[in-house]
Amino acid sequence: MPGDMSRLISGFAILVCAWPARAQSPDEAARFFEMHIRPLFQEKCAGCHSDEKRTSGLSLENKQGFASGGNRGPVAIAGKPEESRIIQAVEQSGALKMPPGGKLRAEQIEDLRSWVRAGMPWPEAALPAAGAAPKSDHWAFKAPARPPLPAIRNAAWPRNPIDRFVLARLEKEGLAPSPEADRAALIRRLSLDLIGLPPTPAEIDAFLGDRRPDAYDRLVDRLLASPHYGERWGRHWLDAARYADTNGFGYDNPRVMWHYRDWVINALNRDMPFNEFTIEQLAGDLLPHATLDQKIATGFHRNTMIN
Repeated sequence: MPGDMSRLISGFAILVCAWPARAQSPDEAARFFEMHIRPLFQEKCAGCHSDEKRTSGLSLENKQGFASGGNRGPVAIAGKPEESRIIQAVEQSGALKMPPGGKLRAEQIEDLRSWVRAGMPWPEAALPAAGAAPKSDHWAFKAPARPPLPAIRNAAWPRNPIDRFVLARLEKEGLAPSPEADRAALIRRLSLDLIGLPPTPAEIDAFLGDRRPDAYDRLVDRLLASPHYGERWGRHWLDAARYADTNGFGYDNPRVMWHYRDWVINALNRDMPFNEFTIEQLAGDLLPHATLDQKIATGFHRNTMIN
């Protein structure tokens, strides 16, 4: 059974990958190319076959390079994957075996076959005219808009507009809100969420004894002002940026990166606006009269593995 299941799953994966062989709209062809073919060329081929390094005269960096082929001639014949040199190379069925680092996965080879079979559509990204709105349905290009508050049955439960969205979903699923947690549970949850550390016994006692109406709000403000807030939430960015104190490759020797780590932590503790947060990491050294802090921010680029 395990072998049969494995073959079934593999067959299904190949079927899905081969789906683009049907007639595609331009949008579907572009989406398939950007999701499967361009990343494959960039990851597996660009090291040897780019405009900068044309091994055997071949570049797979753009449409023109692919169409021109290399010293051996065209690399593919539209609609005929079986007769295309690029398919024979990645299948490693002849003398030419690509990529040199090891054979592609079966689904990657099938993606290439499907793309060649579909006529090798290579959509070029059209740059919008100056001032034109991006032509994309991606959420990142849509202006934020407040959604209308959903209708709810238990109008007495919400304390703020966000609660209405939570309650609307609960009611849709036939569920009721849980009882309110006691104050000891609240301070523990809030402390772990905001600073990643449990409250001390003294902090719990102080919160339990604080009977002011805004005691919870005061607790939130105190935790947000803690230097541990930046440590807790900076981890997410540092992980995404691959922050490390070692090179991560070969002998994995140590490197001095803690200045950048501290910059991220301090930026969050200062509540730095996101546009400044990203600009200083990408190009802090290019800003007019760049400060030492802004130059340290560009350590973002130094997080990659090196040998």
